[in-house]
Amino acid sequence: MEIGTVQIISLLLAYLLGSIPTSVWFGKIFYKIDLRDHGSGNAGATNALRVFGNKVGALILFLDALKGVGAIALSAFSVDILNNDNHFVIFQLLLGSAALLGHVFPVFAGFRGGKGIATLAGIVTAMFPIAILICIGVFLVVFLLTRYVSMGSMLGAIAFPIVIIFFSSTDPLLAEIIFSVAVAIFVPFTHKKNIKRLLKGEENKLVFRKKGIANDLNK
Repeated sequence: MEIGTVQIISLLLAYLLGSIPTSVWFGKIFYKIDLRDHGSGNAGATNALRVFGNKVGALILFLDALKGVGAIALSAFSVDILNNDNHFVIFQLLLGSAALLGHVFPVFAGFRGGKGIATLAGIVTAMFPIAILICIGVFLVVFLLTRYVSMGSMLGAIAFPIVIIFFSSTDPLLAEIIFSVAVAIFVPFTHKKNIKRLLKGEENKLVFRKKGIANDLNK
């Protein structure tokens, strides 16, 4: 697969799109705080739910997922160039990976981002709409039983390659299998601290609140 100017620009844009630190900017603009200084110290949607409350946290979750969808949408500029289906899918996965890298290491926020779960969900939704439903189902079952977002996220990610390999309606491409396995490794890797807390019984359970702690900080 040849990468030309259009593809390089698209990959750069995907990274910059992923680098938009939604929760960090939202906290600084509306609450005059840096989300990373509160709660778990993470810039992801889960911590945003804790610090900003349900409505704002859900909005940030949606916007972070939208970054993943938007990154995949950039492949539209290469439809006529990458006319090999296999190459096109590989390029879409590269775009998604660039956005995910941007979310975790955002150039606009000192390279301190979130764990990438919401953005990853957007990528998988755009690329594997059936698989995402099953993975979300796994997440919800685990979360509702334990109230641990981290555990649900990790088990949902681990289920992803199983779904791709054994439950796809068509034979998955090698690139899709590799991507799904990479996701199953990447998500637990970004949750190393959570795993340690889970083993010690110190992991925080997510409790939904109308108002987060940020409201108290501004009183």
